[in-house]
Amino acid sequence: MFHTTAYEGTREQQYETVTRQLQALIEDEPSLIANLANASALLGQFLTEINWVGFYLLEEKGLVLGPFQGLPACVRIPVGRGVCGTAAERKETVVVPDVHAFPGHIACDAASRSEIVVPLLAEDGRLLGVLDIDSPAADRFDETDRIHLERFAALLTAGR
Repeated sequence: MFHTTAYEGTREQQYETVTRQLQALIEDEPSLIANLANASALLGQFLTEINWVGFYLLEEKGLVLGPFQGLPACVRIPVGRGVCGTAAERKETVVVPDVHAFPGHIACDAASRSEIVVPLLAEDGRLLGVLDIDSPAADRFDETDRIHLERFAALLTAGR
C-alpha cells in the first residue's frame, strides 16, 4: 500500500526518494499505461508549483494524450510542434523558462508559464512518448529537475 511521504533533505535527496517510490510502484507491473498513471499521480503529489503533469504517447507519427494529473489537455500534438513535439523530434529534454517566448508553444492551459518535457525512450532509442510538466511559475524548472526527471523517465521505459 502506498503512503504519502514527507520529502526531506536536499532536492537531490527528495528526487531520490520519489524515484525509489516509483521503482516500488512499477516493480513487476508490465502495463505501461498503469505505470504511467501511477507515475503522473506520484509526480503530482511530489512536485510543487505545477499545474499539469502527464504523458503523451507516440502513435502514428504524433503524440496522443496519456495518463495525467491536471485540467483537461490537448489530445493530439504533432511531432515537431510545441514543446512536447520539439522534445519528441529531438529525443532530448526541453526546458522552457517562459512558454510565451517559445515559438509555436501550444497553450493547453493559459495559466502555464514554464514547462519541462522529457522524452520517453526505449532501450534501442525509439521514441515511446514524452513526460510533460507545466508550471504557473516562470522559470520553475532547472538542471536538477532535468537530471532527475530523466532518471525517473528512464525507469518507466527500462526493458521496453
